[in-house]
Amino acid sequence: MSDVVIRAEGLGKKYAIGRRGPPERYVALRDVIARAAIGFARSARDMLLGRLLIEGDEVEDFWALKDVGFQVKRGETLGVIGRNGAGKSTLLKVLSRITEPSAGRVEIKGRVASLLDVGAGFHPELTGAENIYLNGAILGMGRLEIRRKFDEIVAFANVEKFLDTPVKRYSSGMYMRLAFAVAAHLEPEILVVDEVLAVGDTEFQQKCLGKIGQVARGGRTVLFVSHNLGAVQALCQSAILLDAGRLERSGQAAETVGYYASRLAKSRPEGLTVLKHDHGRLEVSVRANEGRPIQSSGRAAFAVEVVSSVSDCLYEACLLLHSLSGTRLGIVDLRVLGAVPVNAGPCERVTLCFAVETLPLVEGVYEIGLFLRTRHWTGDAFPLAQLTISPGPQALGFAPYPPTSRGFLEFGVSGDDRRANGRERTPRREMSVAEGEA
Repeated sequence: MSDVVIRAEGLGKKYAIGRRGPPERYVALRDVIARAAIGFARSARDMLLGRLLIEGDEVEDFWALKDVGFQVKRGETLGVIGRNGAGKSTLLKVLSRITEPSAGRVEIKGRVASLLDVGAGFHPELTGAENIYLNGAILGMGRLEIRRKFDEIVAFANVEKFLDTPVKRYSSGMYMRLAFAVAAHLEPEILVVDEVLAVGDTEFQQKCLGKIGQVARGGRTVLFVSHNLGAVQALCQSAILLDAGRLERSGQAAETVGYYASRLAKSRPEGLTVLKHDHGRLEVSVRANEGRPIQSSGRAAFAVEVVSSVSDCLYEACLLLHSLSGTRLGIVDLRVLGAVPVNAGPCERVTLCFAVETLPLVEGVYEIGLFLRTRHWTGDAFPLAQLTISPGPQALGFAPYPPTSRGFLEFGVSGDDRRANGRERTPRREMSVAEGEA
């Protein structure tokens, strides 16, 4: 029996969109009446032929998805990434059977639950408790199942004090938290999730991620769409990249996310950022190891360039290192190296070169920025460049977890008396009395 639960082959979705011609400079009343008559005749013809009624002088075919093919195995978490308008939400709607594909076919084995429009089905006049039962029933949960999970849903949403309050009096955050909590407690074989990290505050977003991870670890299949590349890399084993409705790349999540992040970085003009202030502007850029990957726990070289349009003094400069999800991992203060302060004349280029001898980052893609304090400007310039870390020697053949489960830092270790008389020795093992007796 095959473990593939979702198989898409040549999947496509076409929409017909109306487009008006170029605007006329002068429009007479007879032109308005003639255009209305033509539009009425065209609409009547389309109704008789059973076509969609589309406004516009011209009708154009728009392919939101075009020749998309992939497969997902049972228990796998698949990330779907891409720019706005790439076709991610359309793909999920097709997989959720909300809309029919225009071309190709898709095979799905198992019950599908979709978190596409969190909060759909809530009635504003009903209380929070009543909406839990109503929304749960709409999503396909039985009354006994809702009653069994009721306390868990309420605790997850943290709305215990407001259960008897109509949801129209909830804040937008409370409303969305309760809606997500109901949907997240479904138990389908396949869970489809679209941008749930827009729900609630940072603490609740972490709970959402934890819940999705719990579902994935339970052996169920998850399709996860998000612009948060760090979350995709942390939750998903594999990922697909959509661009203009087409499948551009698929593979391991870390590789696909790294490819997409690198492509986004190349779209920036040479990594140059212009910082404007009342007296002029600063041009700031960072080069990381000349664009070459850096081995984990290896040496990393950096070059910072600052050009001011007016005479200025660079008092402070700190290299900022972030994950793709925006978590700040550390800084390198260049004052420690004696590189700053430094004076510069108008349009004079200041280049600061330095190296970090040991950078113990887990393999992946990271973002780099700067904190600057000059005579005229203070603040962060971020992001400026990306840093690609390749696996270090200590990870090859020994790492017990994949990169997505090892955090961000991986430290080298050494045991006591590791070398003695020129020979390798194993680290000393200390045993407690209780352990020895056992």
